[in-house]
Amino acid sequence: MDNLKSKDTFSSINLVSDNTIAEGVELYKNKNYSQALAFFLALPTESSVDKIEVSYYLGLCYSKLQQYDDALLFLEQVVTSGTQLERVLQCRFLLAVIYAISGRKRLADFELNKLLETGYMTPSVYAAIAFVAWEQNDTDKCLKYYQKSLESDPENITSLNGLGYVLACEDKDLTKALSLCKKAVNFAPKSAACLDSLGWVYYKLGLYEDAMHYLEEAEKLDTNNLEIANHIKAVSQHSK
Repeated sequence: MDNLKSKDTFSSINLVSDNTIAEGVELYKNKNYSQALAFFLALPTESSVDKIEVSYYLGLCYSKLQQYDDALLFLEQVVTSGTQLERVLQCRFLLAVIYAISGRKRLADFELNKLLETGYMTPSVYAAIAFVAWEQNDTDKCLKYYQKSLESDPENITSLNGLGYVLACEDKDLTKALSLCKKAVNFAPKSAACLDSLGWVYYKLGLYEDAMHYLEEAEKLDTNNLEIANHIKAVSQHSK
């Protein structure tokens, strides 16, 4: 009877916790990340809500808002808690991505290898490994993992774009690079990264007018991107 009472009490606490954060979760699902962040930060410290649950959503919100240092703090709390395996794996993947884009490539490698050890071999993980390998000038590994990603998910935008861009940079199979980057742009027509890659492939093919068109479209979407600016400069020098 005591055990039954304890279970009932535990269930009640969980129900209270779920109700307490429901509004914040809904805000996050509706992509109101700033409001969701404010909600979770405002939860009283004496609240019965699961602290790891709050850390999970804070990490997600900060990630979406590109406040990466803050995101790392909360994502690491979820990973080290060891609870809810699926969320631990998700947060470990986000840690790897953040480390990669912020230049901490060894830490990104560590997190990605941990994911592989658990068997968490998703197309997104393969794409992240490929990206880190490219940043570390390991072209063979980069190509291998982008291809693995596309074998698992032929419509993975990150890998379509990434593989096309790398092939173009390496002057390997530009026809395939063009096909891949066109597919990526079809799936994500408002992606500056995809438009930039397609423009770069056209540049490599010597089609400078087409190259400039897509690069300028990319620049409109991401005006402060140095790589896009450098690509435009390279095309301008050849099209004069």
